[in-house]
Amino acid sequence: MAQPLPASQKLGGRELVWRFDGGDITSDGGVLVLKKLEERTGIVRRFAACFTDYRKADQIEHPLLDLIMQRLFGLALGYEDLNDHDDLRRDPMLAVALGKADVKGEQRRRAQDRGKALAGKSTLNRLELTAPDYDGSPRQKGSHKPETKKIVVDPESIDALLVDLFLEAQEQIPERIVLDLDATDDVLYGHQEGRFYHGYYRDYCYLPLYVFCGEHLLCARLRMSNIDASADSVEELEPLVAHIRQRWPRVKIQLRGDAGFCREKLMAWCEREGIDYIFGLAQNARLKKQIAAEMAQAQEQYLQTQAPARRFTEFWYATQDTWSRERRVIAKAEHLDKGANPRFVVTSLSAAQMGAQELYEKGYCARGDCPENRIKEQQLDLFADRTSTGKMWSNQLRLYFSSLAYVLLQTLRRMALAGTELAKAQCGTIRLKLLKVGAQVRVTVRKIWISLSGGYPHAALFARVLAALETDSSVS
Repeated sequence: MAQPLPASQKLGGRELVWRFDGGDITSDGGVLVLKKLEERTGIVRRFAACFTDYRKADQIEHPLLDLIMQRLFGLALGYEDLNDHDDLRRDPMLAVALGKADVKGEQRRRAQDRGKALAGKSTLNRLELTAPDYDGSPRQKGSHKPETKKIVVDPESIDALLVDLFLEAQEQIPERIVLDLDATDDVLYGHQEGRFYHGYYRDYCYLPLYVFCGEHLLCARLRMSNIDASADSVEELEPLVAHIRQRWPRVKIQLRGDAGFCREKLMAWCEREGIDYIFGLAQNARLKKQIAAEMAQAQEQYLQTQAPARRFTEFWYATQDTWSRERRVIAKAEHLDKGANPRFVVTSLSAAQMGAQELYEKGYCARGDCPENRIKEQQLDLFADRTSTGKMWSNQLRLYFSSLAYVLLQTLRRMALAGTELAKAQCGTIRLKLLKVGAQVRVTVRKIWISLSGGYPHAALFARVLAALETDSSVS
């Protein structure tokens, strides 16, 4: 039944009338861009290959690839919940993007499903119902009947895929790469498995670990929050670095992170593996005493100029108990209108490789953009914090979906938006200006007509992006 609307009104000399009778109109006409991107790159197909489908083939209306593509495209379009797909399943535009021949769902097996070409929330939820350690064994002990509704994910394959996509995105092998490590809070509002209170964030949360190289996401690992920020970072980095070095044996690798990663285990591992690092170093009385003269100079300069003043110095330093050796520390002695602001970083780089001021300002502070802004994109624009299922492994799967949605949009930004006004746009802006396009869909015997809004202000950009993605669909 059509939704009731207010009575018509007058506008000038005309009667103003509105009704829900426009037919198949969508706000997601820009999903054509995602369709073209997938044809060009095959990213979603490769992600789908990380799953095993134990469902009976003769009873499946929605193949595994369709389910995964629908979920990823939905996230990219701004639909964070599985519940949203009970409405999206009626959208013929999304059915076109998935390559459905029956875009109106008129040939569905069950009468109750007709008019709904795509999967609903219950079908999509099957992606989240089976633990990764399921091996396809019978449901009941002694039974030979296989489970018919299970879809199982292989986390290691997804981890490897993220690194492969990063490696393949490089036009040539770089001499040096910087891997940024960061941990953030993923606030929880239920009683999810692995839920703990975190004193710094003052809430119940997860503490996911991210690894980025520039805009490229290489690792997204969900973790409990009753741990140190650097916990398991060596274990996550070992296979990741081995994967990179297998492809690029001569590349120089540098790690960068805040003071939460300045730990003996991680620094010692870097030193053994020939990996350079720059980590923030939490200040203490010994460190501040070491730069007392520089702080006094900065304060004196500030009092004279009333402008922020800073000095840089360096020295060799070791903790009394936790470090196994002395390491080079860079200090920024700064005085602001709010008072003293000393900062410290520890590094394996020598003074000959990078001076103190350059290392702090260009080497360390660059992490303010990556990964911090990239994590914000995932959490705010692609719903990486939508971890509301009961099990931690299924919340990890949701984080994987968010991560691959980010990779899709980052690939679009890199391949088709370079040189445009959206070249450096965040995922939310790309969605708003390129994907959320009003369109009417009409299906005839011979054609599917997609009429994009005539008032769309970025039509020239849209056409340019589609042209940039035009290629043989067999290219991966």
